[in-house]
Amino acid sequence: MAKPYTQNRKASFDYQISEKFEAGISLTGHEVKAIKAGKMILDGAFVVVQDGSAQLLNAQIQPYQPNNTPEGYDPSRTRQLLLHKKEIAEIIKAKEGSNLTVIPVSVYNKGNKIKLEIGLAKRKKKIDKRDSIKKRDFERREKRIIR
Repeated sequence: MAKPYTQNRKASFDYQISEKFEAGISLTGHEVKAIKAGKMILDGAFVVVQDGSAQLLNAQIQPYQPNNTPEGYDPSRTRQLLLHKKEIAEIIKAKEGSNLTVIPVSVYNKGNKIKLEIGLAKRKKKIDKRDSIKKRDFERREKRIIR
């Protein structure tokens, strides 16, 4: 995987990600330029599967050049995700009977295409978040001592 253009940093803190998928995104030309410039925000975004297609909701793509943005451009519009039917069926099957959420993890390029990494995730409880904070702080202290 190439260096990501943007990441959902809250995803690994708020959720326990069990399985990841790679999806393409249906974008316009100026949105591609904006993503490459790092103007995409994934915080609070999520994926919904309806009528056999996956859609990205609440992802913000700020205009690349605000003065040249097309009329009526909505930065948080719903975007179509490009997944195989088997992958969509797998996501639907995993969501049934469990309280899993599909969230975007990161956006990166693969060749000359922009890809979105999505993950099946389960929300962490407050105690789990505390444990991850303690573990992170312990690792920081350990690195300081080693130096």
